[in-house]
Amino acid sequence: MTETDPALELPDEADDATRENALRAGLAEYELDGEDLALLDGGELVDGESAHETALPVLAVVGRPNVGKSTLVNRIIGRREAVVEDKPGVTRDRVTYPAEWAGRRFSLVDTGGWEVDVAGIDARVAEQAEIAISLADAVIFVVDATVGATDTDERVVRLLRRSGKPVVLCANKVDGPRVEADAAELWNLGLGEPYPVSALHGRGTGDLLDAALDALPTVSAHGTVRPDGPRRVALIGRPNVGKSSLLNKVLGAERVVVDEVAGTTRDPVDELVELRGKPWVFVDTAGIRRRVHQTSGADFYASLRTQAAVEKAEVAVVLVDASTKMTEQDTRVISQVIEAGRALVVAYNKWDLMDEDRRPFLEREIEQDLVQVQWAPRVNVSAKTGWHTDRLVPALERALDSWDMRIPTGRLNAFLGELVAAHPHPLRGGKQPRILFATQASTRPPRFVIFATGFLEAGYRRYIERRLRETFGFEGTPIQVSVRVREKRKR
Repeated sequence: MTETDPALELPDEADDATRENALRAGLAEYELDGEDLALLDGGELVDGESAHETALPVLAVVGRPNVGKSTLVNRIIGRREAVVEDKPGVTRDRVTYPAEWAGRRFSLVDTGGWEVDVAGIDARVAEQAEIAISLADAVIFVVDATVGATDTDERVVRLLRRSGKPVVLCANKVDGPRVEADAAELWNLGLGEPYPVSALHGRGTGDLLDAALDALPTVSAHGTVRPDGPRRVALIGRPNVGKSSLLNKVLGAERVVVDEVAGTTRDPVDELVELRGKPWVFVDTAGIRRRVHQTSGADFYASLRTQAAVEKAEVAVVLVDASTKMTEQDTRVISQVIEAGRALVVAYNKWDLMDEDRRPFLEREIEQDLVQVQWAPRVNVSAKTGWHTDRLVPALERALDSWDMRIPTGRLNAFLGELVAAHPHPLRGGKQPRILFATQASTRPPRFVIFATGFLEAGYRRYIERRLRETFGFEGTPIQVSVRVREKRKR
């Protein structure tokens, strides 16, 4: 019999199912909350396909600085993830978190505060507002009820009205009945009923979320999940690494302006192309010069648009100039893709400029530079001549296949059982944390949740991630491993 003989596979599958059922039953002895139960019920396959194949609706939390947006985000997602500090401007980038309320799942976007700069130019406000709103299906507009509506709030209201998106007005910092009268004055903004909320204490957030979910569609009109459409590929990197040249070479036409001057591209350019019989959307982006909040003028707007392009893409090709040493900017671009949860391919461009004597040394440099992302496919190309650009699509397909991959729960728990038996977690305070059960909560990117009797150290979680990659592949996608510590029920 061959290795693929079904007769050899059935016992393994049956053993996996038996193990899964036994471990799942054992969880009944532990304290599980509603979110745990929803995860355990919703993380399974439905008719062989992912249960999360539709794009989740996107709810953006917006407002001027220091009105409590990140505090509200933490309250909604039920944990302290967004950085909160009692001064304006702490949040600078848009960050997306998975959230759930009343049994409905959605994506929650925390945004930086909108304000007019010292010169009185409100173009920066408009730019951030339009990008944040354009990526959302509905908006929670947060206003500080203790201060009332400011001129900046009025400007944002006008932008919200022009967008045509549903808006729910949150009157925050209503910590008691005395402030409710101040909240009622926000009716004057013309956005409908203001919901009095104390994000810090949780007061009124339930009514606010009920209203927000009424405004959200069931399926996002702006999500990245497109089961039947072309896959979206963002070409990103620092200025002058050859992004536009690569797009032109892939398209077979001079579609994008190319110049020796760095920073020629300002706006993302979307182009539909068919490669190997499949449709793809390639997005050329502006070069990322430095951190967004350190840029100004046109560079600032270009960086925002590039961020938006990465968030809307499914896979990013990070171009690196092979003719120069890898820089901190290159590393930051790669980190940006990983933080956005997108699949990743690293392309070393201008390989034709390398002499033969230099290439062996460069290979060693690359191994050191990419030590944290050894899982990402790497292709050496020349956008100018087209050398090896035919290797780009296979690398993209491998990365996207991994990004979409789901491991059956039984097989996942069998894998963890073997892993723990061979390499148990080290003792902590004389006790050894025990892994109770694991499930894959989502794909795009793959996210695994482990239920355990104690905290699993970061080093051990990295070990689990490394072994997951060795066993199942996951080439070209970030994967997330989180742990939920649960205690036995008190009798």
